[in-house]
Amino acid sequence: MQNLKIVFEDNHIIVVEKPPNIPSQADRTEDMDMLTIIKQYIKEKYNKPGNVYLGLVHRLDRPVGGIMIFAKTSKAASRLGEQVREKIFKKKYLAVVDGKFEQKEGILEDYLYKDERNNVSRVVNKNKKNAKLAKLDYKVLKYSEVKKLSLVKINLYTGRHHQIRVQLSNFEHSIFGDQKYGTRGKGKQIALWAYELSIQHPVTKKEMTFQDLPEPIGTWCILREE
Repeated sequence: MQNLKIVFEDNHIIVVEKPPNIPSQADRTEDMDMLTIIKQYIKEKYNKPGNVYLGLVHRLDRPVGGIMIFAKTSKAASRLGEQVREKIFKKKYLAVVDGKFEQKEGILEDYLYKDERNNVSRVVNKNKKNAKLAKLDYKVLKYSEVKKLSLVKINLYTGRHHQIRVQLSNFEHSIFGDQKYGTRGKGKQIALWAYELSIQHPVTKKEMTFQDLPEPIGTWCILREE
């Protein structure tokens, strides 16, 4: 079994770090995925016979690392799914992006269209059929004059396909290492990380916030730069 970094676990939920390049759930590549890894962990740790229940509450794009929550019971899965729909469930991201921002913080609102055939999204006119509103806010935490890169905190209001990647690219601040929408860092790991997750516990109703930062290596060295 692969090493699994557990941020929090109880009888109802398990919060873990998804390493970059591991799928959230099984896909056609048949590579090992988070759902399978955690099921194996639960089966081995608690000596569970037969199939282990684990509910996928949300996803992260395969190249993106960071914090994820899974439900250990169908009741928890249902209640967390409701929180996603009602926007009680909140995710925040860190990204290292190209260039220096004119404004240290702001809101981006665009309409996105998902091209299913090519698995890409793009910014379109709001009148285009199947266009969906995408909204996020950003705050610049620091800028590296040497590398011409900015460290940005992102708060999502909507959960569109490739939303952060497309909106920042359209804003001319593409994410470093983004092979699909980026301009710099080809061949590098995408510098996008889900670092914070806020929920209401599905059983106790307690407000809970979990954090998990990327290791300050590679592009993420910017985290420890003065």
